[in-house]
Amino acid sequence: MTTEEQIKALRDELEQHNYNYYVLDNPTISDYEFDQKLKELQQLEEKHPEFFDENSPTHRVGGGLTKNFETVVHERRMYSLDNSYSKEDVIDWEGRIRRALGDVPVEYTCELKFDGASISITYENGKLKQAVTRGDGFQGDNVTTNIKTIRSVPLRLKGDYPEKFEIRGEIILPLAGFEKMNQELIEIGLPPYANPRNTASGSLKLQDSSEVSKRPLDCLLYFVLADRLPFKTHFEGLEAARRWGFKVPKEAAIAKNIDEVFEFLDYWDTHRHHLPYETDGVVIKVNNLHYQEELGYTAKAPRWAIAYKFKAEQVSTRLNSISYQVGRTGAITPVANLEPVQLAGTVVKRASLHNADQIEKLDIRIGDEVFVEKGGEIIPKIIAVDLSKRPQNAQPVKYLSNCPECDTELIRVAGEAQHYCPNFYGCPPQIIGRIQHYISRKAMDIEGLGGETVALLYNNGLVQNYADLYDLTVDQVIPLERMAQKSAENLVNGIEKSKEIPFERVLYALGIRYVGETVAKKLAKHYKSIEALRQASLMDLILVDEIGERIAQSVVAFFENGENSLIVERLKNYGVQLETVERVNPNATNKLEGKTFVVSGVFEHFSRDGIKIAIEDNGGKIGSSISAKTDFVVAGENMGPAKLEKATKLGVKILSETEFQKMLE
Repeated sequence: MTTEEQIKALRDELEQHNYNYYVLDNPTISDYEFDQKLKELQQLEEKHPEFFDENSPTHRVGGGLTKNFETVVHERRMYSLDNSYSKEDVIDWEGRIRRALGDVPVEYTCELKFDGASISITYENGKLKQAVTRGDGFQGDNVTTNIKTIRSVPLRLKGDYPEKFEIRGEIILPLAGFEKMNQELIEIGLPPYANPRNTASGSLKLQDSSEVSKRPLDCLLYFVLADRLPFKTHFEGLEAARRWGFKVPKEAAIAKNIDEVFEFLDYWDTHRHHLPYETDGVVIKVNNLHYQEELGYTAKAPRWAIAYKFKAEQVSTRLNSISYQVGRTGAITPVANLEPVQLAGTVVKRASLHNADQIEKLDIRIGDEVFVEKGGEIIPKIIAVDLSKRPQNAQPVKYLSNCPECDTELIRVAGEAQHYCPNFYGCPPQIIGRIQHYISRKAMDIEGLGGETVALLYNNGLVQNYADLYDLTVDQVIPLERMAQKSAENLVNGIEKSKEIPFERVLYALGIRYVGETVAKKLAKHYKSIEALRQASLMDLILVDEIGERIAQSVVAFFENGENSLIVERLKNYGVQLETVERVNPNATNKLEGKTFVVSGVFEHFSRDGIKIAIEDNGGKIGSSISAKTDFVVAGENMGPAKLEKATKLGVKILSETEFQKMLE
């Protein structure tokens, strides 16, 4: 056997033993024997670097350092899931599915929802190519070096896998491993980690991959994506992924109808407590992949899936005091300061009280024993007061009348639940909050600049608004606490690089009230520049698709303010992108101008997205659903019966893929 063959044989053998141990939980050799074989492979690789392979089992021990994690745009967006908290919510969801698909049998895949850090891993030719965190769904951090240290993630696949595909799942920390890590910390006098989920997420961002390799992380996969998949249902995809070498949770099951879905929910609501890792619910998905395509997505989530959250845990504790926080819009949020208590794996010290109406409704008083739960097991909230334990001298809460930061008298707009501090340009938390929003990941994503640094810049008189960031110099920044030459340079360079951020995200970054990510995209697409948006009247804005009066009033008020207009002018002078840079297609025409299309079915020569791009490049508009305004439906194989029925009823012309191509020609 040649040296190359010996190295390859050892790699194959070690990968199989690794799979047996970490995926099948069925080891066939001892740890000592495994370590000896790994050592033998390491020695051979060191002597023969010409046979280097980045996916060798020897690379699982880590050693690579990552100082700055590269930001990577997801090839396919990582959506969130809509949540449900009752069976009624699930029934409503199923009703929407049936109305959209028509009279067809629909089965579902039920999977446990794992409480971990979402990851998307790309494989090419059977080898791990790249691993990226969820981030904001559009882009995440490249954590490939760290992911390779997780033993249950295959570096090389087996079987008949696609040439290139993505697989998504959760990086988790099993409860036993988490407890062991905490025990080791306690023994050396260090504070323990708060919960498995945050510890798993934080592990992915450790700079030293050898430290990541020491943590007992696991990876559970549940979703395969590719241009053309060799199966027709989601469940078949799970089974295929398992054959290729991935750790796919065996608890997943097919439900033929909604009653079988509820049986799955009831079973795991009880039995989840016996699992070796945390789960906070069940994800229910339409099993048929073609139906998934037909149903599509909302702005935030797939229509074909929903997360059912198990009932939240509840505990009781004492309310010690109420403090008040000021948000970037001036909104006041009362916060309950509690006697620390363990709840759903974390220590809870604070809970939101939302507004004055909520305090009055609960009749909550200082010193009360209160019941706390985590809404969806994420955000702590007070749900009730134990009146039997109320102190005799407890007085009703008198809500704050003046801002806790600048002492300005609070206002409350008719019809709104919250109080506001109107001192928009003089209240420190509002100023700092707006700048922190401007630099945030979904907005300008300024590398090297975090929320604490923004507060330092403001408190040292270096910035009063987000336009001031572009005047900062390295010499001004270096004297700040915990700031050195390199970090100061990174901060200034990050601010300079933010000038490349596209207009829709800049518009979101401006912090116009009620203008979130989705609204900012719609306004940017419609008006294409800040100047056109600034000139728009209230009625012009209301006429824009999905822009209501409240949003329109807020946009008009923002630009009517002289200080805002001055800031926008400064941003323009600094070179920030305040107009849309159009994607130029040299073959684009206007032959489809004024026509609205709906795309449905599976196509032979185009992908669905490819057809949509072709429509928009030639002046057409994409509709999300068939209506009287739809001019054409481009229909592929397996067009949904509900869409076919609606198109026929409304007399909308249906084009085949060939007819659509001829229309373009």
